[in-house]
Amino acid sequence: MNFVQRHAYGFGCGFAALFWPFFTKRRRISVENILRAGIAADEKGARRIAKTAFCHFAGHMCEALAAPGVITKENWRDHLDLGVANPQLVKTLLESPETPILLVSGHHGCWEVATNILSLVRPMIAIARVMDSKILQNWMKKYHFRGPVTVISKNAGITKGILEQWRRERAAMTILMDQYAHKGACVKFFGRPAPTVTSAARLAIRTGLPVVVGSFVRVAPYRYRLVGDEPIVFASDTDRNWAVQVLNDRLEKAIREYPEQYLWMHRRWRDDERDAVVHP
Repeated sequence: MNFVQRHAYGFGCGFAALFWPFFTKRRRISVENILRAGIAADEKGARRIAKTAFCHFAGHMCEALAAPGVITKENWRDHLDLGVANPQLVKTLLESPETPILLVSGHHGCWEVATNILSLVRPMIAIARVMDSKILQNWMKKYHFRGPVTVISKNAGITKGILEQWRRERAAMTILMDQYAHKGACVKFFGRPAPTVTSAARLAIRTGLPVVVGSFVRVAPYRYRLVGDEPIVFASDTDRNWAVQVLNDRLEKAIREYPEQYLWMHRRWRDDERDAVVHP
């Protein structure tokens, strides 16, 4: 590794620490979210976790940009710690590329590096916000992702063509489901009502394909731990809102284990949800 690669995470964390005092709104939202989730017992502890998480976010993004020069198709296994992961999870995600799967996660751990590594294992279809800059989007496609990655705008919906591509390529359909969804199902997240996207649950129920809920968390420079439980297969008659709750619970469990690596800055809970009806 060269100098920049070795210190990419540290550079990101350092810059984030310098600018953290100026992100007044994001600091407030982060602390409020951490206290609402019951992750910290007091505001001092919440402030510490909020700053650490902000620095991790910046450090992770810098390390993700440098990862293609360090992690390759030949050595990617050397960068993964699979010791605590469920064996069936490992088999489904990393050792069964002949089966299309649904990969559900959140802004937790190192999601950019996870896509980077997994694209070396199997084709990826990511439901995400498409970048406004065509130049940056093309650069990401050419230099950041080494394997076949198709990015679908979350506002465009999942079309019949995308479903056919998913099955044909035996890809991992990736959905981050931890952000506020105005028209989502109001289920619990950390014990509080939180409108949540239903697309992952609806796809899983409709197709009967295995759902993997997990994260890649950082344990050392370019070294990541896979956390998560066994894959889930929902029956065709499964209640949608119950399935959304199951996925939320799985994601919450991973975040509780590594709260300093979660993006607490977005407004997951809104004031107008205080009287919301939570679906059973």
